[in-house]
Amino acid sequence: MSGLFSLNGRRALITGSSQGIGLALTRGLAQAGAEVVLNGRDTAKLSAAAATLRDEGATVFELAFDATDHAGVRAAVDGFEADHGAIDILVNNAGMQHRTPLEDFPAEMFEKLLQTNVASVFHVGQACARHMIERGRGKIINIASVQTALARPGIAPYTTTKGAVGNLTKGMATDWARHGLQCNAIAPGYFDTPLNKALVDDPEFSAWLEKRTPAGRWGNVEELVGACVFLSSDASSFVNGHTLYVDGGITASL
Repeated sequence: MSGLFSLNGRRALITGSSQGIGLALTRGLAQAGAEVVLNGRDTAKLSAAAATLRDEGATVFELAFDATDHAGVRAAVDGFEADHGAIDILVNNAGMQHRTPLEDFPAEMFEKLLQTNVASVFHVGQACARHMIERGRGKIINIASVQTALARPGIAPYTTTKGAVGNLTKGMATDWARHGLQCNAIAPGYFDTPLNKALVDDPEFSAWLEKRTPAGRWGNVEELVGACVFLSSDASSFVNGHTLYVDGGITASL
């Protein structure tokens, strides 16, 4: 049974993987046997994360590119495949947040959220899928959110982008399943990450969250690893277009 979840001989590219959820997923995939390709725009942070993972015994590549730059993404992915071989697993994790009441939300930040949270999934997904389709296999995992299904005051544009990620995941599966690809999403609940630092540091919000979440607490990023390994492995060979909520039950309850 354990062989179903083994990632030995696979290589995974994780966008936005120098910190937070991306780094935790990268570490988890490496521990399951995968070679990992770290991505980000900050080369110093990328190198530091790569050094840490190498010290832990992981086989690590660094691939710096801006996930919102279509031509740059294509060149980076094509170049990596030519130089190093197949990217078998893609985790589209790059994302950002901006909190402002909707009536005051800056238009330029709305556009930046669309590019970072949605367009990047298309750019990197398409670049990797073209190679996966040629090989007749591949795994794409998009990082969605509880905001794929729910809304909360002050983050309507973020909610918009994560709803789009959920539907883009369905579209990827619909177009690419016939080529042997499995395209799914993980929707994290509220996790203690740099992206959520303002909320984690707010005692009032944390108290609200603990009451609102059936599990009664913030999530730890390591608790996302099992879902990612499952969706990256042969164990999910007939799972396609699915969004897996890892949220302590928050989307299941009122």
